[in-house]
Amino acid sequence: MVLTTAALTGMAVATGCGLLIGIDRERRKGSGPKRAYAGVRSFALASFIGALAQALGGALVLVAAMLVAALSVAAYWRDRSDDPGVTTELALFLSFLLGVAAIDNPRVAAGAAVIVAALLHLRSPLHRFARTTLTGPELRDALLFAAAALVVRPLLPDASSPWLLGVNPTTLWSLVILIMGIQAAAHIGLRLSGARLGLAMSGFAAGFVSSVATTTAMGARCRKEPDLRQACVAAALLSNSATFVLLWVVAITVAPAHLRQLAPVLASALCAALAVGAAGLAGQRGGSPYLPAPGRVFDIRQAALFALLLSAATSALAWLNASFGSGALLSGSALAGFFDVHAAAGSALSLLAGGSATPRAAMLAMLLAITTNMASKAAGAMAGGWQFALRVNAGLLLVLLAAWLPFWLLAP
Repeated sequence: MVLTTAALTGMAVATGCGLLIGIDRERRKGSGPKRAYAGVRSFALASFIGALAQALGGALVLVAAMLVAALSVAAYWRDRSDDPGVTTELALFLSFLLGVAAIDNPRVAAGAAVIVAALLHLRSPLHRFARTTLTGPELRDALLFAAAALVVRPLLPDASSPWLLGVNPTTLWSLVILIMGIQAAAHIGLRLSGARLGLAMSGFAAGFVSSVATTTAMGARCRKEPDLRQACVAAALLSNSATFVLLWVVAITVAPAHLRQLAPVLASALCAALAVGAAGLAGQRGGSPYLPAPGRVFDIRQAALFALLLSAATSALAWLNASFGSGALLSGSALAGFFDVHAAAGSALSLLAGGSATPRAAMLAMLLAITTNMASKAAGAMAGGWQFALRVNAGLLLVLLAAWLPFWLLAP
């Protein structure tokens, strides 16, 4: 058999893969009688053998695989170290497989070799992350998130369900997953920032659960610790930013076809909320961090409750809208906004997506929900005294004006 240029290239890639992985193993194999059995040369040879066997064809690949596997088993059996592992044995066999793959898919083999070498090299950081950095509750929440996204969601019907009063289960569950993901991202941000941003960043993270409750809690803390007033103000204002980030998520999930019409209102409100939050953050002087419970990534009960509230509010508003017209939709959204702006806005947007409400009526209902929710936050801010309430409510008023301004300017 005449070796082609492609086969020779594959062999060269295979040799490079073995060398790349073998260098890390050579640095870790040690010396003396207890040294590991494979180093840089063994890995390069194993990968080259795989490539050569694949190029020559026949049963050579199987024979070579059995040989490498037998050598790995024998080496593990004779290992006399205090901590015998199978990493080197698995890496050697994987190098052989990469050599086999390099003949037909050199790019895939080369990329995989880089990933394997990186995993081997990052042994200590990975062990530290798994054993120390990652807590038990965080691992549990990560598994719950994976199950929600990869197990539960594909099983849900992607159509309006009569037992949910016409609500699409897949759409609702996607919203729950997004909320969980945002809460997880905020939790990771808190872990990374630590106490440097402290109170303010914890307020932003808590705002994804309830900005009203966060504003009230920060007011109560401000009253107890007046020296932290500016930090508490920054936390309350940043929790308000989380409200509009989540409103964007609701709009993208529930009514993506109407996002172009909703964007001016949502973008103006979010920009104003971020600006006000940044101003509060720039003026805060720190203090002890107000962090969530250690290890908690997200609150799945709160996410599920949000889904139930959204479905119930959507069904109720749909019935009111069909029975009494748009006036009921507006009054219902305004009333629901006192308790949960996202459920109220999501319900109005669900009607918009289903064709039961016009874009202008849905936007007006959403703005009324935002307004009443701001009123709830303003009331909660009174728990911090008049100085705290004055600063927070001034920021809330600016954000509210920014939300209404595009609606007034773009009125037909």
